[in-house]
Amino acid sequence: MDLELKNKTALITGSTSGIGFAIAKLMAKEGVEVVLNGRSAEKLEKAK
Repeated sequence: MDLELKNKTALITGSTSGIGFAIAKLMAKEGVEVVLNGRSAEKLEKAK
């Protein structure tokens, strides 16, 4: 799928699990620079 978002930046809140993580993965596959956000440093590191 081409969402025409390549070379854009997206801040995905709640991106360490669930829907937020799925969105972050999709955006990264589309060529978007993804900024992860979450409450746990451990979960952020794992999601990265």
